Amino acid sequence: MASSTPRPGRDTRVARLPPRERILDAAEELFLREGIRAVGVQAIAEQAKTTKMALYRHFATKDALIEEWLRIVAAGYSTAFDRTEAEHPGDGRAQILAVARFIAEGLPDVAQRGCPFVNSIAGLPDREHPARRLIEDHKATQRRRLTDMCERAGLRDPDEAAAEITFLLEGAQISAQNGSVDRAGERLVAAVEAVLDRGGTVGAR
Repeated sequence: MASSTPRPGRDTRVARLPPRERILDAAEELFLREGIRAVGVQAIAEQAKTTKMALYRHFATKDALIEEWLRIVAAGYSTAFDRTEAEHPGDGRAQILAVARFIAEGLPDVAQRGCPFVNSIAGLPDREHPARRLIEDHKATQRRRLTDMCERAGLRDPDEAAAEITFLLEGAQISAQNGSVDRAGERLVAAVEAVLDRGGTVGAR
């Protein structure tokens, strides 16, 4: 989700943030624009209008900063899942479609700034890096939640349906990022709906 131009009103907004949040905001801007491996602590401190010493008071290492940023990103997705379940209690189909619409609505931002998880994986070649494990755990949890939704929707093979929907959600974000498919959001929701229609209900012939 990176853009080479500042977000509207960013300077005013960031100036009002506490130091820790300013650092996280600066890290996000630079990580998404330039990649986590290319960005140094000094650049983050300058972007946050603070010092390296102040940054290290909040984050012991750059790796700790990367991990915390990705934890916040993952929490945003988890909150969206929580919201869809609360808004459609017990209705797996409605929950899945709400998740698909949530992803679809975020695609314009992904097209501009890129997916933070996809962008970060390239800079985390060590599979044991805490931030990489965080991404993998987040994705595994998201897959389990989709499987539960598919079960509530009465699909014949919830795990397989969840895998297919995951492919669609992830693929839509990649397609939006590289511009390979037009109307990606519209196509995503339609494709997810088709999976649900094709999945039928338990006991269907």
